[in-house]
Amino acid sequence: MRIELKKRDGISTLFAILSPFVALGLTLIAGVILFIALGKDPVAALYSFFIEPLTEIWSLHELAIKAAPLILIAVGLSVCYRSNNWNIGAEGQFIIGAMAGSILPVVFHGWQSPLVLPLMIVFAMIGGAAYAAIPAFLKARLNTNEILTSLMLVYVAQLFLDWTVRGPWRNPEGFNFPETRNFHDYAVLPRIIETGKTHWGFGFALIAALVLWFIMRRTLKGFEITVLGQSARAGRFAGFSDKKMVYFAFLVSGALAGLAGLSEVSGSIGQLRPVISPGYGFTAIIVAFLGRLNPLGIVAAGLVLALTYLGGEAAQISIGITDKVTRLFQGLLLFFVLGCDTLIHYRIRLVFGAAQKGSAA
Repeated sequence: MRIELKKRDGISTLFAILSPFVALGLTLIAGVILFIALGKDPVAALYSFFIEPLTEIWSLHELAIKAAPLILIAVGLSVCYRSNNWNIGAEGQFIIGAMAGSILPVVFHGWQSPLVLPLMIVFAMIGGAAYAAIPAFLKARLNTNEILTSLMLVYVAQLFLDWTVRGPWRNPEGFNFPETRNFHDYAVLPRIIETGKTHWGFGFALIAALVLWFIMRRTLKGFEITVLGQSARAGRFAGFSDKKMVYFAFLVSGALAGLAGLSEVSGSIGQLRPVISPGYGFTAIIVAFLGRLNPLGIVAAGLVLALTYLGGEAAQISIGITDKVTRLFQGLLLFFVLGCDTLIHYRIRLVFGAAQKGSAA
């Protein structure tokens, strides 16, 4: 006996719309079971995760700050995934973008000018795009698997950041701590409103989502992305180049990941450290699929996943659970999202023996 997936003749529009909500519901049910197994009150735990972070104004600002890099990265990833290019290395592009954007306030610390921040943004986007161009080149020219190459480059970026902040970029006045100089005022992203902590990284995320939504829905490039993603052969008949699309998708994705890296170090941290991300590049993959690879849906999904970060921190304090539960929640959510999408497009068949006759489940 074996299990097969058979493509459905038609796809239910209703279930396609409801799929993310079903996945969220199943994640909550799994969370209840998890907390009971941990010996915790599931009602109190879920309240800490999903309600408590929304009860204070300051925590709403924290939610926007956490959501900004997730949305920026996921919007770029949606271009890759819709064009059938599997960029799994956004975490590395995030790191390299943050480092490239930090050159001016760290290496040229004495130069303080209103031009610093715009140049930092440009450098960060170029750095992220350049790093994403490596797996793009390897796929387009050498037909390598972009999943493996982009993922392995994440570890290269992490080690390079660690070496840099412990070595040549270490703050000479930092009492030997592994960190760079603090960014000066001209290198810090301003707040959107003076009375809150939300900085312009969240504004960049909303602008990027709107721009990419317009491109995907209203331009020839968006049509090209969709056609090549569904069938490269059909795209070639239409005169589209799948190799050029590899570069386009990876460069856009890398540039937005680099911008996300800059928004984190310039808007939230204020310097480079050995670790600048709690895994935003990987969590953004969940955000992209939860948002149905739609830039506007990704904004809502980014806020939901940001809520799990804040809720995880609140739950550690209020009910005394480990931060690993947050990662487990995010993993369960991705599992259920992909599972629901799979069952929308395919039905399960049990095949017995050589006759290969089965019953649909």
